[in-house]
Amino acid sequence: MQKQNLKLAVLLSGGGRTLQNFIELSESGGLKAHIAGVISSRSDAYGLKRAHNNDIPCCTISPKKFGSVSSFSRSVTSKLSEWNAGLVAMAGFLSFYEIPPQLQNKVMNIHPALLPAFGGQGYYGERVHRAVLDYGCKVSGCTVHFANNKYDHGPIVLQKAIKVAGADDVRSLADKVFEIEKELYPAAINLFAEGRLRVAGRRVEILRDSG
Repeated sequence: MQKQNLKLAVLLSGGGRTLQNFIELSESGGLKAHIAGVISSRSDAYGLKRAHNNDIPCCTISPKKFGSVSSFSRSVTSKLSEWNAGLVAMAGFLSFYEIPPQLQNKVMNIHPALLPAFGGQGYYGERVHRAVLDYGCKVSGCTVHFANNKYDHGPIVLQKAIKVAGADDVRSLADKVFEIEKELYPAAINLFAEGRLRVAGRRVEILRDSG
């Protein structure tokens, strides 16, 4: 796979801060992928405006317009196929997407905690950080993993931890975690673009750089 030829599709439901990070890194050469398109599950997501402002193809596919998760997922897969996406990055996509066999280990997600802790259905956004604080954790962080058809269950690609300070609240913890997300997610995408990820069961091996 040619590094510069990886076509990345982004799935989102909200503001698109992660998308904006990808856009800026792609322009500076820090992301070894071309953003081929953006799908939002909400028509009012600000992430769509970010895509439009940067001339990135985008569309809304709302699960409310479909009779089942399967039919919704088929519509998403059809659009990804249209864009010939080599990798799909979930970036705050709050609708369940059934990943087809041809996209196995080609869909990544980032979770704002150290999986398997504080993961699963219902654990997203500030809910995760509130749970971390309520539990009294001394560390938190984020996890990039290959998504499968269970919430926050796929093989882990990269993780990074941060300290939870006694003065942290939900907002400050969320801000600290997002700062490391901005580094970790692109790093995982670049490893994929370089052909350096090998999945064996639940383990993801990072291969040496042949260059």
